[in-house]
Amino acid sequence: MINIRKSWYDLLKGEFQKDYFINLQKFLDTEYKTYTIYPKVENIFNALNYVRLEDIKVVIIGQDPYHEPNQAQGLAFSVPETETIPPSLVNIMKEIESDLHITCEKNGNLIRWAKQGVLLLNTVLTVRRGQANSHKDKGWEILTRKIIEIVGNQKQPIVFMLWGSHAQSFAPLIAPQHLILKAPHPSPLSAYRGFLGCKHFSQCNQFLQNHGITPIDWH
Repeated sequence: MINIRKSWYDLLKGEFQKDYFINLQKFLDTEYKTYTIYPKVENIFNALNYVRLEDIKVVIIGQDPYHEPNQAQGLAFSVPETETIPPSLVNIMKEIESDLHITCEKNGNLIRWAKQGVLLLNTVLTVRRGQANSHKDKGWEILTRKIIEIVGNQKQPIVFMLWGSHAQSFAPLIAPQHLILKAPHPSPLSAYRGFLGCKHFSQCNQFLQNHGITPIDWH
């Protein structure tokens, strides 16, 4: 069940031995045998597998994976290029294009960002098909909070994009050398309350450049 890059495993192995995670594994073992669960087991930790701790430049926090077929791939907001771009990601791309005066690629596979150092972390890493939040409060939040805490304590400056009250609740875990950018969630329900026009992507790249870090190509 733990298909994870060795450097992250070494950082988190203490968590994997705790009762909450052992119970979570038992729960997931039953869920995967009984229901259709997303993402595939081997993709659960993709957010960590695409970027090492020391390479993280940006953190974007999501909630739980997409719960419809062929969407979830272990990266917050991302879907395979064969899938229709979900509404929240449509708004994210709309903001990028407006903010940076560029044209985004017309697919929702954000591995292209992850490989540049963007940690796309959901706080719950699995979900039952068709049932949003079905794996909420089963233990994932304890682990992902620990991950955010570890990243938030890194010495190198990192940009944290906290969209919506759920993501913003993690702000106290983030040390002062980092840049915290807050806005409403990009979902169609709230994007027009201040996500669109937030200019987070230009602020992010300016901050990285100011610290001698290569900015992100947000195409």
